Amino acid sequence: MRHNDILQPHIDIWNDADGKLSKGIMSMEAGLSANAGMSQAAGTQDLIGTVSAISSSLMNEVSKVIIGKNENLRRVTVGILSNGNMLLEDFPGLAKTLLANTFARALGCKFKRVQFTPDLLPSDIMGTYMYDQKSGEFKLRAGPLFSNILLADEINRAPPKTQAALLEAMEEKQVTIEGITHKLPAPFVVIATQNPIEQEGTYPLPEAQMDRFLMKMSMGYPDRSEEKAILARRKLRGKDNHDVEQVTSPKKVVAMQKALETVHVDPAILSYIVEIVQRTREDHRVTNGASPRASQSLFKTGRAAAAIAGRNYVIPDDIKGIALQIISHRINMKPEAKIRGITGMHIVRKILSEVPVPVIQPA
Repeated sequence: MRHNDILQPHIDIWNDADGKLSKGIMSMEAGLSANAGMSQAAGTQDLIGTVSAISSSLMNEVSKVIIGKNENLRRVTVGILSNGNMLLEDFPGLAKTLLANTFARALGCKFKRVQFTPDLLPSDIMGTYMYDQKSGEFKLRAGPLFSNILLADEINRAPPKTQAALLEAMEEKQVTIEGITHKLPAPFVVIATQNPIEQEGTYPLPEAQMDRFLMKMSMGYPDRSEEKAILARRKLRGKDNHDVEQVTSPKKVVAMQKALETVHVDPAILSYIVEIVQRTREDHRVTNGASPRASQSLFKTGRAAAAIAGRNYVIPDDIKGIALQIISHRINMKPEAKIRGITGMHIVRKILSEVPVPVIQPA
């Protein structure tokens, strides 16, 4: 039996053709006021339990293709539930493209890949208006941005003008073509890649664009046992392509994203987030620390991490478990610190080891 069949009683109440707040949340709220025997916490836990089950099914499906990277699969799932963009910085051949494509197929989402090059124009990714002789009108020829999951391969090879066009899509979930604004499909997530060693002929991402990536992470090389497992599965498959089963749909992904609003965040957790981010601005080795967008990102990803774990409340480990990937790339080091090899990762690790961890009671 497919996982969706098991969860269908819960999923059905989420279906919402209008894209508004999921019926599951609204009907649950109505039921809470009508049924005195059911507490709000219990109703929320049931909803979050469904999010957790679908997330687990998603990660299990992707792990059949991406071997030995379970922590990265969890981070990408957190990013998708948080409706955020991700930057993968790693060497060629480490399954960055395969990761994005596999997630898109398992989610039932439309996937597009763009190879960024120095001659790539904004219209190449956004689209353009073309004259239709039959209708006598200009019609939009949509570019690859009109997708659910966009893989921006080697994003730092595109000129700044094209990067700026992507910026609006990442932040506003919309694009402006010929003065006309178009909403992008929901969900819309950019997974960008860049090579950490080949910097010739590249255009480093500006601070404003780096700050708009929810998280930055790397895949890393597989160890011996993982690489052997990759070969063994390829032999068993008998073909290069991977079979991926769809476990959910774009509409249900949007409903899952909205369900995170029911996850409780204790005031002590809010203070914990603020203290971590504030300390990045106070370190003498830092030119400028993380922006308030980092605090908001920790808030969102903390909720997503809690939901994946099946909890309707956030604990400090939800924040600590993702803080390195959320904050490090937003910190700019002073030249003398760079010379000594000190990075944002070092700063965040030190802060996490020093900031007192609050004690949280279940909601």
